[in-house]
Amino acid sequence: MLSGVILAGGANRRMNGELKALLPFEGKPLIVRQLDCMREICDELIVVTNDPQPYLNKVDRSVRIITDFFRGHGSLGGMHAALSLAKHASVWVVGCDMPFISSSAAQLLLQRKRDGFESVVPLVAGRVHPLHGIYDRACASHIGHLLQQGQTSVSALLNHIFWSELGDQFLHENGVDLRFVSQIKTLEDYQLMKHMDTQWK
Repeated sequence: MLSGVILAGGANRRMNGELKALLPFEGKPLIVRQLDCMREICDELIVVTNDPQPYLNKVDRSVRIITDFFRGHGSLGGMHAALSLAKHASVWVVGCDMPFISSSAAQLLLQRKRDGFESVVPLVAGRVHPLHGIYDRACASHIGHLLQQGQTSVSALLNHIFWSELGDQFLHENGVDLRFVSQIKTLEDYQLMKHMDTQWK
């Protein structure tokens, strides 16, 4: 059993005010595309945002829309809210700016987590990607302590939990297209990714 979480906060400063989560992608809002992917393996879906209104008529009623307990603390604040309220012990967390999230990758991360880790995150091209990771719900307490200390980076969490990486070679050998960690940071990124091959596994 797995909860799926999309972090849909952020100021979108490099997007001319456009909400990245609502950008059209393959004929639907990006966040709807992500939710469709997550439904393949998740039976609970959560969107974390400080402004629920834009999403109310975009996402299915079965999707829980929640807000941060610690407002203005970025992705880590959103993760705290989601992990605190998730009904399952394992939670797949992604950013709303990732068009090509992979349920196949998430399943492999979840399998590794069952070896006793509090989190498993992908390592692609030498870089850890904590915003396509699987986290144990119990990480919420660690995050709460970090936020109270003024720490807001997701990478800081990894210094306080028992985690593992899953390398790109293993992921590739198991049929995962490594572009699943791609993120839209600018309008140029968005235009480029719209032209990518979107046949994902």
